[in-house]
Amino acid sequence: MSREPEADLPGVAVLPGTLPEALRAELIAFRRDMHMHPELGNQEFRTTAAIKARLEKAGLHPRVLATGTGLICDIGDIGTAPAGQDRDQDGGTAVPALALRADIDALPIPDTKSECEYRSTVPGRAHACGHDVHTAVVLGAGLVLAELHRQGRLPRPVRLIFQPAEEVLPGGAADAIECGALTGIGRIIAVHCDPKVDAGRIGLRHGPITSACDRVEISLDGSGGHTARPHLTTDLVTAVARVATDVPALVSRRVDARSGLSVTWGRIESGHACNVIPQHAELSGTVRCLDLDTWHQAPDIIHAAVDEIAGLYRAKSEITYVRGVPPVVNDAEVTELLRDAMAARRGAHSVEDTAQSLGGEDFSWYLEHVPGAMARLGVRRPEDRVSRDLHQGDFDADEYAITVGVELFTAAVLLDAQERQK
Repeated sequence: MSREPEADLPGVAVLPGTLPEALRAELIAFRRDMHMHPELGNQEFRTTAAIKARLEKAGLHPRVLATGTGLICDIGDIGTAPAGQDRDQDGGTAVPALALRADIDALPIPDTKSECEYRSTVPGRAHACGHDVHTAVVLGAGLVLAELHRQGRLPRPVRLIFQPAEEVLPGGAADAIECGALTGIGRIIAVHCDPKVDAGRIGLRHGPITSACDRVEISLDGSGGHTARPHLTTDLVTAVARVATDVPALVSRRVDARSGLSVTWGRIESGHACNVIPQHAELSGTVRCLDLDTWHQAPDIIHAAVDEIAGLYRAKSEITYVRGVPPVVNDAEVTELLRDAMAARRGAHSVEDTAQSLGGEDFSWYLEHVPGAMARLGVRRPEDRVSRDLHQGDFDADEYAITVGVELFTAAVLLDAQERQK
């Protein structure tokens, strides 16, 4: 079965039937180079420089964010109205621009793809979440749209946002917004790689598509002592073990089960000798939640549960609760824009419904200011039926997804302009 598109966008003659082969090859090469040189959040200097150089080569004028990494680049004149608001122009009202967002940072995990010519060259660093694909997609769409603008055939301005530090709580989106990334923007769209969806397809959902994600760190302290006399001590190892096992269960009984509030530990440390009850213990983990209202209540619920369990063992608890990101809540109209663009470009069969994920994504911060939507971009090779996941060292993507993402974004920009001109 061919993976090439079956239909062009109705009434838009400027949209290429397929991505030019030279650009397709260039974007794959760009993605592979980025994959080989992963950089962690707020350290993406090489990546930022590479994106900036390519956009400047296309005659554009990218602006590096004040944070030092990441950049934004306008195609056409956007103006300076606050996010989500129209701007006056000669007594009239101009349509705010559409933004395309990519995240550019990598993860602090090793690349375990043993037979891959473009595997990471940086020990303990890998693009295991597909941000290199996201970047190539927005770069490619930007180059296509810049050429249309040069020809006078781009019906509305567009902003490209290459955001740093998505993997660092509470995420680099807040910094990008503070640097003006949403000034003059009316809508924003993004994609996220999904290894459970075939390349050539996307997944969409109205409403929440990701989970809220926070970080919690807990310290327990007590008198400690000899393991022969635990009754004379604060039995801290038992206390931290009970916090680890009982708090998640207790929390789940204090909220509506449909809210999906979940506490999962990733680290627990205590003690140095087998016959000494320690005086200090630590554990840390993540708090995830499907419901926005429950997410706002989560810190108080977690604090109360930890204090209750720790108190049973006379342990003193100190809790550091780090707000991460709220759920990504897709706007209905923008979601339908992506659905229509993909269907018009590749047929209705290329769009599938997707479930809400417990993963977190700081794209949600943009949606606190402007309506937008995120699509799940299929990156699974059709013949590959091995179950794979993100944030694993062997993660890789079918690079055909880059072509699909570029054409999706290009079609969405043109279709959005058509709808707003009606």
